[in-house]
Order: sequence, then C-alpha cells, then structure tokens
Amino acid sequence: MASLFPLRFVPENTTIQFMKYRWVWFSFSLMLTLGALVLLFTRGLNLGIDFSGGILMDVRTPAAVGDLSAIRGAMDNGQFGEVTLQTFGDSRELLIRITADPKADQAAIVEKVKGIVTDVYGSEVEFRQIEYVGPTVGQELVRGGSIATLLTFVAIALYIWFRFEWQFGIGGIIALVHDAILTIGFYLVTGFDFSLTSVAAIMTIVGYSINDSVVIYDRIRENMRKFKKMPMDELINLSINETLSRTVMTAGTTLLAAAALAVFGGEVLEGFSWAMFFGVVAGTYSSIYISAPVLIFFPVREAEDAADSTSARA
Repeated sequence: MASLFPLRFVPENTTIQFMKYRWVWFSFSLMLTLGALVLLFTRGLNLGIDFSGGILMDVRTPAAVGDLSAIRGAMDNGQFGEVTLQTFGDSRELLIRITADPKADQAAIVEKVKGIVTDVYGSEVEFRQIEYVGPTVGQELVRGGSIATLLTFVAIALYIWFRFEWQFGIGGIIALVHDAILTIGFYLVTGFDFSLTSVAAIMTIVGYSINDSVVIYDRIRENMRKFKKMPMDELINLSINETLSRTVMTAGTTLLAAAALAVFGGEVLEGFSWAMFFGVVAGTYSSIYISAPVLIFFPVREAEDAADSTSARA
C-alpha cells in the first residue's frame, strides 16, 4: 500500500529573512495607512442605506431584468434622490436603493417608483420587500458599529495581554488597526457600499488576523525559553519560518472560500466577499511584518525572564 505524504506548499526548514527588510515593510504599511486615512477624510465612504438612510426595494420581475438603461433613464429625472440599481440571483431580482431627502414623503416616493417599475416590466412585477431607513436610525447604526469595533479591539488587547505580556498586546493592536484601516481603504478605492455587512467583514478580518498573530506569538514565546541567547530578530525569523506552512495553508483555504463567494455569490455579496479576500491578505501580511517585528522595539525577553523567575520561586 502506497504511503500518504502530507501536502506542503512551503518547504520544511525555510530560512527566509523576514526581519532583514522590516523597515521597508514598515514604510510600505505606513504609506498605505496614511493614504487610506487621506482618502477617508477627503473623499469619504460610499455609505450604504444602513448608515445614510433611505428606501430599499426588492423587486422580482416576470422575465430577466436585462439592460437597466430603460428604468435608470425613467428614474433619473430629478424627482428622487440618489438611485442605485442592482440585479442579483437569477437575473429577475432587482434591488433599488434610493437615498431620499429625509423631509420628503417616502410613501409617495415608493408609489412613484412602483409605477415606473410596472411601466417598464409589466403588471406582474412582485415587490417582495420594501424597507425604510430613517437618518436617525442610520446615525444610531454608525454609532453602534463604531462602539462594537472599538470594544472588539479592547477585548482582543486584554486577551493578548493576559495570555502573553503587554508588549505582545501592543503589537497585536497595531496590526489590527493597520488591517482595519487598510480594509476601509479598500472600500474607499473600490467604491463598494459601506454598510453593516462591511462592519461584520472588518470584525471577521480582525479575528482572523489576531488568530494568525497568536500562533506566531506562541512560537516566539516558546523559542524565547528554548534559545536564551539568540538575538530577537533571529528568533522572530525562526518563529515565523516554523509557522509559515500553517500560515500559508490557513490563508490559502480562506482565500479560496472568499473568492468563491465573490465570484458566485452575486452582487449582493460582492463587496463583502472582496473585502474579506483583501482583508485576509492584509491580515496574513500584518501578522508577519507588523505584529511580530514590533516586538523588537520592546523589552519582551526581559519580561519573559522575569515571569519565568517568578514562576520558579512560586
């Protein structure tokens, strides 16, 4: 019977010098982060209806929607606010988003839109769902999403602090802030709607990133106890190389799932899926080139030796 060999995408005993060019990667990350922040304060996010308020209509037509130019032309006459049209599902599903004036009569707007859709696609059109999101609700969702993200960061920092030392917690938070800002930058560059689903994507990316960092941190702490005299940059290189196969396999399988969602999930999931794909790449990168190298600038080894001495006396 033929023996089974484990599948490996990374050779064993790699000796990649990750720390050799850490300043290059620090500079690259700083440039991307500052670029995302500049775009955030100059261009702003393309807020979805969850945050901006407005009307959302889910319409099912008797035949394939086809070219949207007819209905777009009928609705682009100034009597509505900003209108976004999307098809999804089996091409008979039409999603209409209207960012209407908060002072306008939304019920009257919906009736006008129903009339236009019926004129274009016939009387057999089915209006499956109609949602109204007021500006006050949108502001509350923005506040709630921001608080949830901040609390997530604080909880992760406390977890890392108690599991390792405070230096590891700072490195992890720096990496998470980096990943969150770059993901927001992705939404700014691509123009995808930023909604509650986007907040969920950021939190998922943050969770993935810190999980990857914890694996490397655990190996760093283990190697600090094993190699007492090894310089910190060499020890971090060794730890990353020892966990590289796991990092690549985890990132690869997650990217496959995100890519499948992006390609086959339809337009509704497109923004979320591509954000997840980008975020996994950013999270893998930051766990190697941000969270681990940051430890070089903190007295991690001294803190670990002190903890070992305390445990020995106890």
